[in-house]
Amino acid sequence: MFRGLDNFFMSEKLPTFINNHLVSIFASVFVLRVAYLFVNGLDLIGDESYYWDWSRRLDWCYYSKPPMVAWLIAIATEIGGDYTAVVRFPSVVFGTVFLGYFYAAAREIYSERAAALALLLMLAMPFNVLANLLMTIDPPLYCFWMMSLYYLQRALFGGQQSAWFWAGLTAGAALLSKQIAVLIPLMLIVFLLLNKQRHGSFKRDFLVFLLPVILCLVPLLIWNQQHEWVMFGHSQGHFEIKGAVGLLARLEQGVVFLLFQLLLATPVIFVLVLILSIQSSFGITRLSEKEQFLVLMGPMLLVGISVFGFMQKAQGNWPIPFYFSALILLSGQWLTASWKKQIKTGLLIGYLMVSLTYTLPILIQAFNLQNTKIDPTYRFRHIHNFVQEIDEQRQLLLAEPENAIIIILGHRYLASQLAFYLPDHPSVYKYDNTGRITSQYELWPGPTDSIGKTALIVSEKEEFDVPAELKSVFVSFRKVGEVFNPTKEHARYHLFLGETLKYWPPLQQKEKQE
Repeated sequence: MFRGLDNFFMSEKLPTFINNHLVSIFASVFVLRVAYLFVNGLDLIGDESYYWDWSRRLDWCYYSKPPMVAWLIAIATEIGGDYTAVVRFPSVVFGTVFLGYFYAAAREIYSERAAALALLLMLAMPFNVLANLLMTIDPPLYCFWMMSLYYLQRALFGGQQSAWFWAGLTAGAALLSKQIAVLIPLMLIVFLLLNKQRHGSFKRDFLVFLLPVILCLVPLLIWNQQHEWVMFGHSQGHFEIKGAVGLLARLEQGVVFLLFQLLLATPVIFVLVLILSIQSSFGITRLSEKEQFLVLMGPMLLVGISVFGFMQKAQGNWPIPFYFSALILLSGQWLTASWKKQIKTGLLIGYLMVSLTYTLPILIQAFNLQNTKIDPTYRFRHIHNFVQEIDEQRQLLLAEPENAIIIILGHRYLASQLAFYLPDHPSVYKYDNTGRITSQYELWPGPTDSIGKTALIVSEKEEFDVPAELKSVFVSFRKVGEVFNPTKEHARYHLFLGETLKYWPPLQQKEKQE
């Protein structure tokens, strides 16, 4: 069977089949992923509901991220309503567009055969499953990043002058999705400097590329200047090297980062990509121009962040855009018969892991493993039940429940999930007396227009731990009940009733952002 599979990969049948049925393949993937949105039964994760709450107050930027994710969710929910699958729908749309540009870029740089394998490699990546299920900042980032790479290679190697503008426009859109997209123009500069014959591009072509990038960057800068540069302060915190961390701790966090990559990119493919990235990064001057471009836009960055992971904590999803050009480069190795057996094994393992990722919610339910310690989907399943219990308490306790204020003492996820899953989608306010800006909720105004109203307060803390400052803003304050905490076993949320809001205390002092 393996020999037949290998012959199929290496023959002309596969690229011919994919090229002849490309639209049908993409349409089938799209339909299956949309169907999965409606049947998986998984609630929004904290980030998704948090970004949904952003989408109700559209702006040019937010506390931790640029505005693209909020804009897209706003469009989707304006059309389809505030439903879980609707919030996630843009991830499938952008994921499908991404696959088209990814295939096209691989075909332009190498050939149809390499593009076919690159597409198979991408579909075998578990991170590609998550990027087409969860509506976070990543789906638009991945799509616009790939679009920019496609137009850049058209401009650089295809001589298409208009592609410079489209590359800049999509790079700007990527920057409006996530700050890491600033690496696209930076690595383009490195590529142009690396090749002397390209230095002339700085006079006109690069400026055409850079103009839309700057136009997209300007509103981010203006917003941050008006809000004490909170987004940049938040981003800076991720890259501050903490000297007090010991060698053993750094080693542990680096290993954990690499283990995440093994899960997100599959063990065999990640090892192959990492080896290829190291080899090509150190031997970049011996590569063709097209391959130098691929290396700079992905593999070299992957090596860099892998090293960084041993110096500072790095999130597992950070290097995902670096895999795009790395997988195209790996597909080019297939043409030379390099790592033929390893890539085939990697594909088989990858599709097994992808299948497991899709079927996991079904398997958990089939084997009656819900709510157990080995159920990784637990925190995706019970948010709406938890919120429903709070809503039942709200209906019992309040004469006009939909006219009451909702205040939380806790994580921003609690605020956003209450706002999304409560039937009336109320504004939920987060109280924090530390004076620190830790989320968008500290930047938005409090319920200053709700003086005289009653509030339901949801807190992780017992009454004796509730800040006296919060109690003092109401005429009366008392505990009225408890509900289960879906994120912590044996933990409870405590419900309090604050009657007749007198005033809302301003944020006392804006210290260093987290």
